[in-house]
Amino acid sequence: MKVTEREILDAKVLIVDDQQANVSLLEQLLSESGYTRVSSTTNPQEVCALHRSHSFDLILLDLQMPVMDGFQVMDVLKTVSGDAYLPVIVLTAQPGHKLRALRAGAKDFISKPFDLMEVKTRIRNVLEVRLLYRHLERYSRGLEDTVLERTAQLRESEARFRSLTELASDWYWEQDEAGAYTRMSGPVLDMLGIQVEPFLAGEARGQTVGWNEPERKALLSMIAERQPFLDFRVSRVDPDGTLHQFQVSGEPMFSQACRFIGYRGIGVELTRTN
Repeated sequence: MKVTEREILDAKVLIVDDQQANVSLLEQLLSESGYTRVSSTTNPQEVCALHRSHSFDLILLDLQMPVMDGFQVMDVLKTVSGDAYLPVIVLTAQPGHKLRALRAGAKDFISKPFDLMEVKTRIRNVLEVRLLYRHLERYSRGLEDTVLERTAQLRESEARFRSLTELASDWYWEQDEAGAYTRMSGPVLDMLGIQVEPFLAGEARGQTVGWNEPERKALLSMIAERQPFLDFRVSRVDPDGTLHQFQVSGEPMFSQACRFIGYRGIGVELTRTN
């Protein structure tokens, strides 16, 4: 990310000094240096309204002015400025005011009487930083918009995936890292009178059911080791002798930080025989 020469020379600059001679000198200096958008005022009470209207990239602000000094102007600018960056270089003949001005939010200072080379260098340096700051603001806003858009797309894709998954299977489940079930759906719950949690644990509605024990232990072992499983077959015999055969698939879920956050899976009933 780089600020071009054209951007610097097109920056909006406001000169604030109650001495017209100082204003004229700075205007001439900036004009000769190629700056094209320079404004000025000798009335410090106008600064905030001007900045609100024009959003200056830099304000050259005299500290010693009647009615309203530069420190008071900066205090008010902080309340009306639309961003956190206060684009101010103070103009002062008092060495003791420099540190106070920087603590008040000024980005730099120019000593009086003016050293013309110093003036040009300090103005250019602060403008470059200011314009880079604005580039970063725009980039951050664009990045935030992109993240929001991608998040919405991912949520839509996930909703579509879940819908298709539920249509293609008899049941779908999700569980958190502690094994608690956070989502269950599918007609198999009512058809068979079982639930996913009892299915894995080996119980249904408080009654012992005839799950094939080796198959069930193998499935629980894969879940405990956070392994994915595809088309794993398990079977169960009802008290009336009806045999149910199921096919289940599941995968562990991880956060963006690679932390395990649970499991999700699907299942279908393959056969039911007496």
